[in-house]
Order: sequence, then structure tokens, then C-alpha cells
Amino acid sequence: MDKLALKSKLKAKAADLQKTRMDILQNAIEEAQQSANEYGPPKDRYDSYRMQLLRKKEMLGKQYLKAASEFVALETISTIKEMNRVDFGAVVITNDQKLFISIGVGKIETENEVYFAISPNVPIFHAVKGLKKGDNFEFRGKTNLIIDVF
Repeated sequence: MDKLALKSKLKAKAADLQKTRMDILQNAIEEAQQSANEYGPPKDRYDSYRMQLLRKKEMLGKQYLKAASEFVALETISTIKEMNRVDFGAVVITNDQKLFISIGVGKIETENEVYFAISPNVPIFHAVKGLKKGDNFEFRGKTNLIIDVF
């Protein structure tokens, strides 16, 4: 499989995982609102159960907004040109692991290979940012080699 086709496949799988996460959050928000509605109006001004349900809904709403913004960021990744340095949107093959620098959705299996979709906020990204094929980097006391970047 060519590199850009692989990158496109990784992007699509990451988008599916993120969409699933967003659907789960949306359902949880709706359930929290429904529970608050079924509970009825506040019994008194210290009605903590209803307030707890509404706080849960608000927290889930913030998580949903973050997930939606990550989904939008994922969509900005180009799958029509190869990258020669490690940055957002790159696929990085090291002697130790295979990374897709995108959003933090975790393990993605494709073509009988395991890739890890990671966010640019994780420590390993800071160790490899700006490096190119053939460069060495140290992470957690271990020296690694970048075999390919695209």
C-alpha cells in the first residue's frame, strides 16, 4: 500500500473512533438531561441531586465540544502530500513503534499493523517534533531511530 493511501486509511479510522466517542457523549448528555427532567423541578434551593445531574450534563457538554474541535482538527490533515518532518498530520515509523500524529484516539489496526494515533500534546511528540527520516531521538532513556516520516 502506498504511503498516502495508508495515511488516508489511518485518518478515516481515527475519524470513525472520534465520531463514536462524540456519539457516546451526545447520548450521555441526553440521558443526563432526561434524568433531570424526569426528576422534576427543584424540591428546594438545596436540591443537590438535580444540581448534580445538571453539572454532569455541563461537564459532558465540555467534553463533547473538545471532541468536536479535535474532529475538526483531524479533518485538516492533508492526505495528498507527504511530509518530510514530524509535525501534526505525519505518520512516523520508528524502530520501536508506528505513530500517527493527529488526535489522541489510541490504537488503530490496519494492514496487519498497529499504529498509535497520538495528540501533539503528548511527551513523545515533543521528543520527535521537527525530526526527519534517519534522525535519532531519546525518549524515556531509550534511543530510537526514525525509519520513515510521511
